[in-house]
Amino acid sequence: MPSGHAVGVRLAPWLAIALLSLPVASGLAGVIAPAFGWLPALGGNALTLVHWQALLQAPGLGRMVQLSYVTGLASALLSLSIVVLFLGAFMHTRLFTAVRRLLSPLLAVPHAAAAIGLAFLLAPSGLLSRSLSPWLTGWQYPPDILFPGDPHGLALIAGLVIKEVPFLLLMSLAALPQCQASERLCMARALGYGPLSAFLKAVLPGLYPLLRLPIYAVIAFASSTVDVALILGPTTPPTLSVAVLRWLNDPDLTMRFMASAGALLQLVVTLAALASWWLAERLVRQLMRGWLENGRRRSGDMLLGGVALSAVSLSVLLILGSLIGLILWSLAAYWPFPQALPQPPTLRNWMGAAAGLGDPLFQAAVIGLAATALSIVLVVGALEAETLHERPIRPGAQLILYLPLLVPPVAFLFGLVMMQVQLGVAPGLSVVILGHAIFVLPYVFLSLAESYRRLDPRWAHLARSLGAGPARVFWRMRLPMLSVPLLTAAAVGFAVSIGQYLPTLLLGAGRISTITTEAVSLASGGDRRLTAVYALWQLALPALGFALALGLPRLLFRRRSGLLTPV
Repeated sequence: MPSGHAVGVRLAPWLAIALLSLPVASGLAGVIAPAFGWLPALGGNALTLVHWQALLQAPGLGRMVQLSYVTGLASALLSLSIVVLFLGAFMHTRLFTAVRRLLSPLLAVPHAAAAIGLAFLLAPSGLLSRSLSPWLTGWQYPPDILFPGDPHGLALIAGLVIKEVPFLLLMSLAALPQCQASERLCMARALGYGPLSAFLKAVLPGLYPLLRLPIYAVIAFASSTVDVALILGPTTPPTLSVAVLRWLNDPDLTMRFMASAGALLQLVVTLAALASWWLAERLVRQLMRGWLENGRRRSGDMLLGGVALSAVSLSVLLILGSLIGLILWSLAAYWPFPQALPQPPTLRNWMGAAAGLGDPLFQAAVIGLAATALSIVLVVGALEAETLHERPIRPGAQLILYLPLLVPPVAFLFGLVMMQVQLGVAPGLSVVILGHAIFVLPYVFLSLAESYRRLDPRWAHLARSLGAGPARVFWRMRLPMLSVPLLTAAAVGFAVSIGQYLPTLLLGAGRISTITTEAVSLASGGDRRLTAVYALWQLALPALGFALALGLPRLLFRRRSGLLTPV
């Protein structure tokens, strides 16, 4: 009779696949029928194209589609360019090591908190404008500039870039060993190529195929984001995903038919952006073939290296400036423009917010811990099955891993809400936890997989030779040796859960309030001081998670220092 460990290892990959694929497939199925008029609960008993006609006549629809399409492609292109130039110019340098250490904390910053901080930094009366006025700009009053919220979506693109750069950099670091980047770089440098030219000509052709799915995930997220678009994006008209959310929340329930059609249109827009990127890949490959083979050792290394340094420095400065702006606004009482600092600072904003913070913080923590625990169990089980059977995850399963990141959440989550209503599943904490786990699991896997696979198998062979079974090897050897990567992956998963806005709002039917839903609601028109307090608390929860991930191993294994070395 198989042991509990064997049964769990056998089931974990299938449960992970089910969690990632079934909700997405069911959600898409649940949104297709109402889009064509079939929703008996609301009187839709016949298939029709009336709702598509109403959608196509919606004011500003073309502009909504254009904003979503351009935002997805522009943010992905800028993020990838920054990552590639940085890796090429500074790989194996002290700056590269320093940025690598900052990567997990930067990745843990929720999108909404980063967007709120960026809005406070770059607004006409924001921290940047105050620090330059009036001595440099001459402004005695805030300039009449629509930013953020500009009609071209520039603020939205900037907010997405500063969050997607850490994600793509993390994916690149995991992929570099797989394409033998160090060996390729050393060979090219030995032939006289400059650092950046060596990377672009010898490493990038092997690295890019491994980054294709993460890049597609970035495009899908950027073209369909809701929380960041609500904070930084234009409002008249908004992006298509925000418009779909508004139609869904309209008091007129018949608008849900049009919202379903809009959700399918959002899927089409995202697919069009992905197809455009795919075609651009083919075009660039053809155009750059001659450059790759021309033998030139240096192609603007100094100039492009300076651009890379400037872009990375600007990204870090924007994040730090956003954090400083949040802190100052949370301590501000009366802060007239162009005064650079609030005088005097006060804690009244924090004390005033304390009464309403308890429930959102508690629910966010419970949902985050539960979704992360579920994801960790499934990911560790899947990786253990891969290790025991010595079979790497197939490309098809890899695609399923990215499925929740590639399909626009507003499309399949809206369909899940429709099916939830028809099946009589009441909105509540358990439904929201499962919804968060759909998005947490891929990040946990991506954070943990490389360390799990790189663990020297000779340790397991040694334990088995001493009579230990697979379960004992797993619990007494593998998990303790992977304690640091496990806790780091858990911290990343918890941070991802804290930042989830749309699953909480839709699957909880507005009954579940977390620190993120409250912060986004306040950012859409509330008091800046209160918004800053909520955004900082939204940052504090992931920061606490990473502090525990770093501190617990040192406490538990203080007499076993070898276990503290990341695998």
